[in-house]
Amino acid sequence: MKIRTNILLRVYIAFGLVVFFSFAVVVQLCRVQFVQGAKWKAKAVNMAAQFRDVEAARGNIFSVDGSLLATSVPEYELHMDMLAGGIAVDSVFNDNIDVLSANLSKMYGDRSAHEYARIFRDARKDGSRYQLLRRKVTYQELKQIREFPIFKNRKTKNCLIVLQQNRRILPFHSLAERTIGYKNENVKNPVGLEGAYSQYINGENGRRLMQRIPGGTWMPVNNDEDEIAAKDGADIISTINVNYQEIAQAALLNQLDSSAADHGCVVLMEVATGEVRAIANFTRTKSGTYKESLNYAISNSIDPGSTFKLVSYMTLLDQHKLDTSTIVNAEGGKYKFPKGPTITDTEHDNYEMSVKKAFEESSNVAAAKLVYNNYKDNPWEFINKVYSYHLNERLNLQIKGEGMPIIKNPSNRSWNKYYTLPEMAYGYEMNLTPLQMLAFYNSVANNGKMIAPIFVREIRRMGNTIEQFQARVINEHVCSDVTLGKLRGMLEGVVQEGNCRHVIKNSLYTVGGKTGTAQVANGTKGYKDKKYQASFCGYFPADHPKYSMIVVVNNPTRGSYLAAKVAGPIFRAVADKVYANDMDINQPAPVRFVGNTSMPKVKQGNQKALKHVYNTLGVKPLYASVNGASAGVDTSNGIPFEDARVKEGTVPAVTGMGLSDALYVLGNAGYKVTVRGSGTVATQSVTGGSLIPKGSRITIELQ
Repeated sequence: MKIRTNILLRVYIAFGLVVFFSFAVVVQLCRVQFVQGAKWKAKAVNMAAQFRDVEAARGNIFSVDGSLLATSVPEYELHMDMLAGGIAVDSVFNDNIDVLSANLSKMYGDRSAHEYARIFRDARKDGSRYQLLRRKVTYQELKQIREFPIFKNRKTKNCLIVLQQNRRILPFHSLAERTIGYKNENVKNPVGLEGAYSQYINGENGRRLMQRIPGGTWMPVNNDEDEIAAKDGADIISTINVNYQEIAQAALLNQLDSSAADHGCVVLMEVATGEVRAIANFTRTKSGTYKESLNYAISNSIDPGSTFKLVSYMTLLDQHKLDTSTIVNAEGGKYKFPKGPTITDTEHDNYEMSVKKAFEESSNVAAAKLVYNNYKDNPWEFINKVYSYHLNERLNLQIKGEGMPIIKNPSNRSWNKYYTLPEMAYGYEMNLTPLQMLAFYNSVANNGKMIAPIFVREIRRMGNTIEQFQARVINEHVCSDVTLGKLRGMLEGVVQEGNCRHVIKNSLYTVGGKTGTAQVANGTKGYKDKKYQASFCGYFPADHPKYSMIVVVNNPTRGSYLAAKVAGPIFRAVADKVYANDMDINQPAPVRFVGNTSMPKVKQGNQKALKHVYNTLGVKPLYASVNGASAGVDTSNGIPFEDARVKEGTVPAVTGMGLSDALYVLGNAGYKVTVRGSGTVATQSVTGGSLIPKGSRITIELQ
């Protein structure tokens, strides 16, 4: 009896537990179904299908002349649904897959048609709904692929799945690469115009329904109703001129390479507008080549050296402490200040000279003595005047990363009443970036108005301007007009009579500017390493300035380290080519001497273009003979010429023409042409006026 009771108890307990757990399961099912149902349904949908972003095409970046500096090129990734409705029937699939394989093999040539067919049939056996066809497909290739029979057919075209991706390219490659900048997922702080104007360039992403398939892959669902198309980004019109940018980069690279310098930069700016036409920055790599890796012109804030003397002399002149004719003793190019530093000049024969001459010869001693003697009892008078130029403030550029300017004052702990003031006079004890220094020099060229440089002129969307930018005025008048006139004379004197007369002076246009050779501090080592920075900052043409420019070369290790010999040639090379290319600069008309009867060499052909050239040169056209333009004499009556006439049905005479004109004439006459050589047409295999059948081949030789 006892055993039976024990067994029954155990059965009841087991049965009770089963009932309890069954009840708990039912309760949980009800809870999941009714209480948490919405939550789990949403999660299930999210795991199986969800909307994902479709990347928008980033806007273009253009140069000021309309050249494309950066653009987004669409690339496509093509997949194929091997079980799509249109090809679900095996006979339809087999009828189309061989043709598709043959087309892909012919188009790309990487696999045979048999290999392609085998891959597709294996994928169908595996039930693949997302078989990869091709990555990095161009738009032109996609257009061709869409014309393949299987994708062109209305019933079977739904098996093609197209995913668009955008690749950023620079059509001019390294041209202004750092200024254009970049933005991608791996970069926390985008740089250049790409980073600064990303809010405009990025556009607005679209969305597309994607379905999760076995293997964790997300496949687009062809559901046009729920898709939102991406909105492409706006276009940026920069101030960069492609031709000037190329000139600046070539000149800088050439000098960096010949002087084996660490790095350097060039900035060319339009005086009146503040628009930066060219900005080049190069750093020497470990392999000895140069690459744009850092925008030194914007970020590199260090001692400017003697280019800062313009600030010192502007302050002295504007506060009537001296005049350009004031005599200063340069102490033979070396002077020890009482309780202060010993300052030396590059030239060691500078004694008594005028202030103008001291500026032209870039005497450190003269500048230091003049500033110290006039302001030692009240240094704030000098500092406050310098601060009025806003040189202690950032320019607030359109591109991020501007270095912070530092100009000491007597309240700073590092101020030394014996050392700091004379050192500041010629560009030490401070930090300025090249662009900040250029903005100050530009104010002298711009009749005293100081403006902040700009890199972007306007924003456009769909060809319409949505925002325009102009340079911000920092200071309407940095100094009086009298002081300005004296300073411009001193700056021109540096090039005409001073230490740059053998490098930058030329007969075509005048330049105003100043050299700067500064020792570069190396952290805790100070100036022991004897590293130098050579710079030249100025403007041209000096009589009506249109462009200002700064050149900085850091640590030249081969040849001279003096600014006139290192930075000067870069300035001259860029200025010469800019002056030659800019037809808006008021260049003097060419002088024509009596008896100069030599005419420009011309080609036969389009006389309309020739007339335009002659009119520009001041040569008057007449209309009398065919060859008068190339062999005639420019008299008071003009040059006689007329268009060459071709008799219909005969071989045209093309001797003396350029290649394009010769091909045009012979082609229109119905003949095939073989070309040899280059230049102008010297001979033709069939003489002009001959009668030969149309379609015959004529060989022309160019020299």
